Amino acid sequence: MSPWTDTNQLSTNNVPRLVIGAPHGRSGKTTFTLGLLRAFARQGIAVQPFKKGPDYIDASWHTAAAGCTCRNLDSFFMKKQEICSSVASQSLDKKISIIEGAMGLYDGLDLLGSSSTAEIAKITRSPVLLIVDATRMTRSTAAMVMGYQHFDPDVQIIGVVLNKVARARHVKIAREAIEEFCKIPVVGAIPKDVNLCIPDRHLGLVTNGEMAETDKLLNYLADVICEHVDLPKILTLARCAPELPQFAETQLPNLAKFMNKNKGCTPKIGIIQDAAFSFYYPENLEALKGMGADLVSISALLDSQLPENLDGLYIGGGFPEVFAAELEENKVLREEIKRVGEKGLPIYAECGGLMYLGRSIRTTSQSFEMVGLLPFDTQMERKPQGHGYTLMEANPGQSWFEEKTEIRGHEFHNSRIINLADDVKFGLTVKRGHGIDGQHDGISYKNVFAAYNHIHALGCPEWAESMVKLATSYCQTKWAQIDKVAGQ
Repeated sequence: MSPWTDTNQLSTNNVPRLVIGAPHGRSGKTTFTLGLLRAFARQGIAVQPFKKGPDYIDASWHTAAAGCTCRNLDSFFMKKQEICSSVASQSLDKKISIIEGAMGLYDGLDLLGSSSTAEIAKITRSPVLLIVDATRMTRSTAAMVMGYQHFDPDVQIIGVVLNKVARARHVKIAREAIEEFCKIPVVGAIPKDVNLCIPDRHLGLVTNGEMAETDKLLNYLADVICEHVDLPKILTLARCAPELPQFAETQLPNLAKFMNKNKGCTPKIGIIQDAAFSFYYPENLEALKGMGADLVSISALLDSQLPENLDGLYIGGGFPEVFAAELEENKVLREEIKRVGEKGLPIYAECGGLMYLGRSIRTTSQSFEMVGLLPFDTQMERKPQGHGYTLMEANPGQSWFEEKTEIRGHEFHNSRIINLADDVKFGLTVKRGHGIDGQHDGISYKNVFAAYNHIHALGCPEWAESMVKLATSYCQTKWAQIDKVAGQ
C-alpha cells in the first residue's frame, strides 16, 4: 500500500514540508536549499532544516542559513519511527520544514534504493521538489521529469525548479513542456551564475564557521532565490504534505534507574568543540544531557587546561590535520589529556578525535605531535581511506558496548593509522567498511575508546548510556577517594 494512504498508522502531525531532490548529484540542491532557508529566515518564516544522510558539513551550513539547528535523517542507522519522530518534534514551532536530499533521488545502497532520498521521502510521506540542471536541455527536461515521476509511484514529485538556465526562450520551452506533459508546476528558473557555487574545499574540507563571509554568501544565495523562485508557491506546495505517520515516541535512555547508585553525583563530561573538532550530531549531546550528564565545552586550540572535576571526555570528528600546528603548540593541554587518560578518565573519540589521541599527525612534508595517549601515528593521504556506511560488531573485553552488539555508523577519512603497536586491543570487528585496518576499529585502552567510526545516538543508544555510566562510576570513585583522604 502506498505510504500516502496507509491507514494503519494514525497521525496527528500536520507538518508543512518538502524534500529537495534532484536527478543526480551536482544539480544544485545544496546551493538552492541554502538560499531557500536563508530567504525564509530573512522574511521571518520559521524554517526547520533537515539533511538526508550522515553529512556534518552540509548540516552546519543549513544551521547557519536557517538560524536553527539542522537534524540528520538517515534510514541506515535510524528506524522509521525515529526519523518521523525527529521531523515531528523539531517542526512543532516551524512554518515549514525542508529536507535536503543527497545524490540522485533514487540512488541508494542496493537495487531497492535503500537509504536513498526517495526512501526518506516515503518514510516521512513528504512531497518532493525536483531541482533539474537544465543545461543544454529544453523539451527533454519534461521527459526526464516524467521518468522520475513514474519510476516509483509512491514518490510524489509535486514541483520543479530549473537550474542553470540560459535565456528566456530556454525557460519558456522547458517550463511549458514540464507543465504540459508532467502536470506539475515549475516554481523557479535559476540562471547560470558562477557565483552560485560553494567551492568543494568549503563543502568538503572547510566548515561554514571558518568562512569569514558566510553570511554574505548565504544572503547572496537568498537574493537569487527571492528573484527567481516563487516562494509563496513553495509554501503552498509544502502545505500539501499529508500528515506524518505517528509512531510511539522515541525514548533515549536516562539515568533514572541508576539514581540510587550514583549518590547524587552528576557526571561532568567535556566536549572538545572548536574549529578542529566540530562534527557532533545534536542528538548525541542531547542524549548525554538526557541521561543526566553536565556538558562543558573545551577548545583544544585555546584552552590551556581541562575543566576541574571532569568525569569524561568526548572528542568528535573534524579536521585536526588542518589545525595540526596549533594543536601541537598547545602542549600543556595535550599532556593533561594524556595524564588523565592514563589515570582512567573515560574518553570517547571519533575519527579526528582518534587522530588527536595518537602520537602524531603526518602530512607529505611535516609531522606534528599530538596527545600520545594511544600507540600509533596518523598519515594523511590524498584520497579517502574509508568512505561510507559501516557495520561493526562489539568485541569482548571492552567496557563501552555489550559483546556482539551490532553498531551501525559511517566513516569518511583521508588518513590511515601507521606504526600501530602490536599489542593494541580493538573494540570492534568490521563487518562493513574499513575502520582502522579493514578488519578492526575502536582502539580500547583503559577507559578510552577511539574509532574512525561515527555513530548517531538514535541508532546506537547504548553509546550514551555507556558514556554516562562510565563517567558516573569515575565520579563516584573520585569522590570516594577524596572523602577517604579527608577522613584520615
